[in-house]
Amino acid sequence: IKSFLPHSCLMNNVLCSVITGCGVPAIKPQTIGSRIVNGQNAISGSWPWQVSLQLPNSFHFCGGSLINENWVLTAAHCAVLYTVCFLLVIYVITHPLYNRATFNNDIALLKLSAPVTFTPRISPVCLAPSNSSILPGTRCFTTGWGQTATTSHPEILQQTGVPIISPAVCRQIWGQNRITDAMICAGASGSSSCQGDSGGPLVCEISGVWTLVGSVSWETSTCDTRFPAVYARISQLRSWIDMTIASN
Repeated sequence: IKSFLPHSCLMNNVLCSVITGCGVPAIKPQTIGSRIVNGQNAISGSWPWQVSLQLPNSFHFCGGSLINENWVLTAAHCAVLYTVCFLLVIYVITHPLYNRATFNNDIALLKLSAPVTFTPRISPVCLAPSNSSILPGTRCFTTGWGQTATTSHPEILQQTGVPIISPAVCRQIWGQNRITDAMICAGASGSSSCQGDSGGPLVCEISGVWTLVGSVSWETSTCDTRFPAVYARISQLRSWIDMTIASN
C-alpha cells in the first residue's frame, strides 16, 4: 500500500495529515466496502498520518505514521535499511530489544528536523494506550503504497479493512513461540499488507477517533490473503514510545 504522503513527502519537507488533535481526519475515509493486496484506492487525504519513506531517488520502500509534529513511527526493519536517508529526518531510534531474526519489537521512531505544520491533509494519529485491548473480530484498517495483486508500485495510496485476530488463533497459525506479546495479528479475510507496506499503520476507530494499534511488520512471503499479517503491537510498546519521545 502507499499512503497519504506524496512521493516527495519526507524528501521535500511536506508530510501529509489533518488538524484537530489526533486521529480525526478532516477528509473522512471511505470505510464501507473496502478491500492492499486486494485493497482499494484511498480517498486522497483521508489517512493524513500516513507517511512514505523514500530513498534519495524517490523510490518508496516503507510506510510510517505521523504521531506528532516531530516524530514518525515505522518498523525497525525499515529504519535499519538506510544510513543516509531523508533530509527531513535527524536521527532514527530503533527499539533496543528489536530482534532481526524474529521481528519482535519491530518498531523505530524517526525524529524530524523541523516540526510539521498540520493541515487538512497532514495530521497525527492517536496512539493506543498501554492498557488498551482490541476485541478479536474488530474491523480495522491498514494503508500503504506496497505491492498489490497487480503492481509493485501503486501510484495511489491503498487501503483495506482487516479483522483483528486473537493471539491464540494467530499462534495456532504461525506457531506458539513465533507470536509474542509485542505483536498483533489482523487479516486472513481476503486482503493483506505486503512488501512496501512495512512500518505503515493498522488503525481502529475507537469512539470516533482513529487509533494506531499496530505497525506493519511481517506476513507470508507471497502475501497470501488467507493468512493474517503480523503488526507490532503499539499498546505493548507505548511506554517505550513515550519515554523515547520525552527524552529526545
